Amino acid sequence: MTPIMDVDEFRSRLANHDISRRDINRVLASAGVATVAMPLVASHAQEEEAADFDIDSDLTVFTWSGYDIPELHTSYIDKHGTTPAFTLWGEEEEGFQKMRAGFKPDIAAPCTYSLQRWWDAGLLAPLDTSRLEHWDDVFPSLQTVTGAVIEGNQVFVPVDWGNSSVLFRPDLAPEYAGPDNHSWMILFDEKYAGRLGIYDSVDGVFGVVGALIGAEDPFDMTDEELEEAATWMRKQREVLRWYWTDITAVEQGLATGELVASYAWNSSVIELKNQGIEVEYMNPKEGIYTWVCGNVHIATGEGSDDKTYDFLNAVSAPETGEFIISNYGYGHCNQKAFDLVDQSTLDDLGISDPVAFMKDSRFFAEIRPEVREKYIALFDEIKAGF
Repeated sequence: MTPIMDVDEFRSRLANHDISRRDINRVLASAGVATVAMPLVASHAQEEEAADFDIDSDLTVFTWSGYDIPELHTSYIDKHGTTPAFTLWGEEEEGFQKMRAGFKPDIAAPCTYSLQRWWDAGLLAPLDTSRLEHWDDVFPSLQTVTGAVIEGNQVFVPVDWGNSSVLFRPDLAPEYAGPDNHSWMILFDEKYAGRLGIYDSVDGVFGVVGALIGAEDPFDMTDEELEEAATWMRKQREVLRWYWTDITAVEQGLATGELVASYAWNSSVIELKNQGIEVEYMNPKEGIYTWVCGNVHIATGEGSDDKTYDFLNAVSAPETGEFIISNYGYGHCNQKAFDLVDQSTLDDLGISDPVAFMKDSRFFAEIRPEVREKYIALFDEIKAGF
C-alpha cells in the first residue's frame, strides 16, 4: 500500500504552508474525508499578521486551502486595510454543490475543466476585462484557455498553472536525460520495471496514454483509440511499482532510488532539489500537460462589485505571481511575475520560457460524464488484472 504522511507531518506542513492543495486533498481522501472545507492552519506569525486586518464583509471568496493568505492579495489589503472573508473548500465538487444549495460567495476559484458545468448551472457572471489592471500582462494563451470564454463571454481570470509530467532521476536513467530525450515512454520502459509510478487517476493515466498514441483528444477518445490505449495501459501495469495517490510517496521513492521515474507535479521538483536530490522534470516530446486554475465572479454574489475587481487585480499582480512561483512551485498568469524570480528557480521548475512551454503544452480539458464513466470502468478493469 502506498504510504501516506503521518498526522504530525501533515500538521507541520499545514502550519508552515509547505503543502499544496492537491496534497491536502489526497491526505484527506486517504482518511476517508473526500470533500470537506478545511482551512489551512496558520503559523503563529501568520496568525498575528492576519489579526492586523479586519474581515471585509463586502467580499466573500470561496477558494482552496492555502490561497487565503495575505501574500496572495496584498494590493487589496493595501487599498482597503481589510482582507476578504474567506470560505475554504476541500475540492471543487464540494464548492459546486454548496453554491447550488444556496451559498453565495462573490468570487470562487475553480480550474478550467470545471467552468462549463459552472456556467451551465448559472453560477458564472461575465467579466469586464477593461477593469482588470493586469489583463494585458496575462499570457494570451491563458486568457483564452479552454473554458475561459463561453458563448462569447470572458468568465475566468487565470491565476496559477502547473504541470503534470515525468519527474525522474537522470543519474539512474541517463538515456532520458536532457530535453531531446524527454518522453512519456520512460513510464513504460521494461528496463525500469518495478521502479515506476503513475498517478491513480483517469485524467492522468488516459492523458499520458492518449498523448503517447497520438489521440486527437485524450479526454474523449474514439473506440479505436481506446482499444490501443488499453493495450498500452496493460503493458504499463506490468512495469509499475505502484499507482500512487500520495505525492510524498513519490518524492520519498525518488529520493531513495526506489523509483527511477514517476508522473508528478512541479512542486515535487522544489521539494527534492531542496533535499539535494538530482532530478529532472520532463517536457516530453509527446506533450506536457498543464492545468490552469483561477478566479470567477459568481453571478449570485451580493458583495461589492468594485471590491470584486480589486481582488481579481490583487491576485493577478506580478508580486503575487512571484510568491506563487517561489513558494508553491506553480506558474502564474502574469508574464511580469517571471522577471521577479531567480533564473535558477525557473530552470529547476522547467518554466524558464513559459511562452514556448505553453505553446507545446496540452491543457487538461473537462471529461464529459458519460466518457468519464467509460474511462473509469476500463481503468478499474485493467488495474484488477484483466
